[in-house]
Amino acid sequence: MMFGGFFGILQQAAPGARPQGNMLTALVPFLLVFVVFYLLIIMPTRKKQKKHQDLVNNLKPGDRVVTSGGIFGTVMGVQPDKIELKIAANVKIDVTKSAIGAILGQGEKPQGQ
Repeated sequence: MMFGGFFGILQQAAPGARPQGNMLTALVPFLLVFVVFYLLIIMPTRKKQKKHQDLVNNLKPGDRVVTSGGIFGTVMGVQPDKIELKIAANVKIDVTKSAIGAILGQGEKPQGQ
């Protein structure tokens, strides 16, 4: 009974045609949120991915790298989809290019060694 009275009051408060707002003004907040989201999240992520891809594509034998799993190694060979890393005296492993986390440089020692 209480809800019926409430809806009756709402119907009496807005007789006739309802005022309609401009569609553009309704979309402005959504567009602003999208622009801010793009500028703060998407654009820096793309820039970081491109920089990482460029670094990985420019790897050459002798470069010191760290994989995303934390393995330190020296690049021994570079193929289109994988890299051969020397991680100890007679130990070589193959990792995908995307597994390279950081490039230390040529002859640069990792911290702690």
